[in-house]
Amino acid sequence: MGKVVRTLFIAGLVIGLASPTLSIAQDGNTSGAGAVFVMTNAVDKNEVIAYQRGADGTLQESGRFATGGRGSGGNNDPLESQGSLTLSQDHSLLFAVNAGSGTLSVFRVHGSALTLVDKVISGGSEPNAVAQHGNLVYVSNVGGSSSVVGFRLDHDKLTQIPNSTRFLSTNNSGAGGLAFSPDGSFLVVVERLTNDIDVFSVQGDSTLSPIVVNPSAGPGAFSVSFASNGTALVSETGPSGVPNGSAISSYQINAGGTLSAITTSVPTLGAANCWNVVTPDGSFVYTSNAGSSTISGFAIAKTGALTALSGTIVGTNPEGSGNLDIAVSSDGKFIYTLNSAGGAIGIFAVQKDGTLLNVGLASGISPLSGFNGIAAF
Repeated sequence: MGKVVRTLFIAGLVIGLASPTLSIAQDGNTSGAGAVFVMTNAVDKNEVIAYQRGADGTLQESGRFATGGRGSGGNNDPLESQGSLTLSQDHSLLFAVNAGSGTLSVFRVHGSALTLVDKVISGGSEPNAVAQHGNLVYVSNVGGSSSVVGFRLDHDKLTQIPNSTRFLSTNNSGAGGLAFSPDGSFLVVVERLTNDIDVFSVQGDSTLSPIVVNPSAGPGAFSVSFASNGTALVSETGPSGVPNGSAISSYQINAGGTLSAITTSVPTLGAANCWNVVTPDGSFVYTSNAGSSTISGFAIAKTGALTALSGTIVGTNPEGSGNLDIAVSSDGKFIYTLNSAGGAIGIFAVQKDGTLLNVGLASGISPLSGFNGIAAF
C-alpha cells in the first residue's frame, strides 16, 4: 500500500479504501495541520518516517529521513521503551536514539519535513529513550551499566554536560522511559526489570542529584509521563499470568524525591500496557495495551486521581495489531498508535467526553521489523 492512507468510513461506508480526495495533509503543503513521526530502528540504517497530518487526523507519508546512525534491529519492540523518538516542547526539534551505534540524532522540524542538524555520542551503550525540558536533554542508556546522561541544548546543538552521568539502581535495570516534571525540577526514570521508579532532582548546574529509588505501587512498571499539574503517571503491565491484568498508577513527587501514590493500579482491562500519553490540557491519559490491541482512557482530577472513562476501553485497533508506543497531537484532537505487528499507525479522534472514534489506519510500516517510537504534533 506504500503511502496510501487507509481511512475508516463510518455509517456503513467501505472500510480500507483510500480517500479519492486529498486532505490537508495530502495537498503538498508540508506544514499542513501537523505531523506524525515513527522510527524504523533498522540495524543497517536507522530512519524516521514522516507523515503529514490532515485536519481530519488522516496521515500521508511525506518522506524518510536518515538519522545518520544505526538502530538495534529486531522484530517487535526491541527497545522496550517509551520516548525513543521525542519532540521538543516547542515542536521545533525531533530527537531520535540510535541504539546500534550509541548515538543521539537531532532533527530540525519543518512541518512534516526534517533536516538532520546534529548527532552526538549518547554517553553510554544502547540508548533507548530521551527527554527534553528547556535547554536540558537527558538520554537513558540500557547497555552495560544502566545510566542517564545529560546534554545542554544550544539552539539545535547538543553538548554533553560534565559529570552528568547518573547510574540507575542496577547494571541491568532495563529503563523503560524517562520524563521531566512539568516545571523541570525532577527527572523520573522507570526501571522495568527491578519494578522501581527512580527520581532525580535537577540541580543548578544541570546535573542530577543522587538517585532516589521508589518501589512501584503495582507490578510491571514500564514507562512514565506527566500531567500538566505535575502528576506522574506510570504504566504497569500487571502481574504475570493474569489475562488483561494491566494497570496505571498516579503519583505525587515529594520535595526529597520520594513518591506518594495517589491512585494505585487502576485496571486498564487490557494486556501489556507499556505506554501512556496525556492530552495537552491534562484532562485525560490513554494507555496502549499491546497485548489486546486496545486503548484505555482515564480522566485526571486536579488532585492527580484517576477515574476510568465509561467502559475503560475507549479505542480498539484490529486484532493482532500489537500497538506499542502512543502519541497525541498538539491540539489534543487525535491519538496515534504504532501498530508494530499490524504494520500501520492507528488513528483515533478524541471526543469531548474523552472517548475515541476510530478514524482508520496509515500504512508504511513493515510488520514486525523492529519499529520503535512515535511522536506527533
